[in-house]
Amino acid sequence: MKLLKCRVAVILFPLLCHSYSPAIASNDLGCVDTTFRLMGRNDQVCISAFDDPQVPGVACHISQARSGGLGGSLGLAEDPSRFSIACRQVGPITVNIGALGDKEKVYSDHTSIFFKHTQVFRVIDRTRNTLIYLAVSDKLIDGSPQNAISSVPVMPWGSER
Repeated sequence: MKLLKCRVAVILFPLLCHSYSPAIASNDLGCVDTTFRLMGRNDQVCISAFDDPQVPGVACHISQARSGGLGGSLGLAEDPSRFSIACRQVGPITVNIGALGDKEKVYSDHTSIFFKHTQVFRVIDRTRNTLIYLAVSDKLIDGSPQNAISSVPVMPWGSER
């Protein structure tokens, strides 16, 4: 009987760990499993959405790799610095982009328990009337060369044409 309980525990423990996943933040749209993990949740790529806080009419979507396993399930794993970003004009842009700063942080997300973030900066190309969104990963110790960009040309919207 004791051996049967041990076998049941060995079978159920990975299933229980695998089914646990941390709460999805309000800006998370969903995740896709990429690597099966026997213990803990699977590795995933998750998509989040955010609006530029100073430029109404611009929305961005960022996909990020998230580590699974027991460390990922407990929130202790360091996520890899792999991501992609796409920003688009989704409504009229009424803000004067000439009044915006040359480089401003518009988004930040923790990617490890210790000092690592994915950050998105808005950079302005005034010559081309374009907003450029640069996603980078930072790490307190040595940084990361991983980056991605998306450009949003400021265009007339709807009846403004």
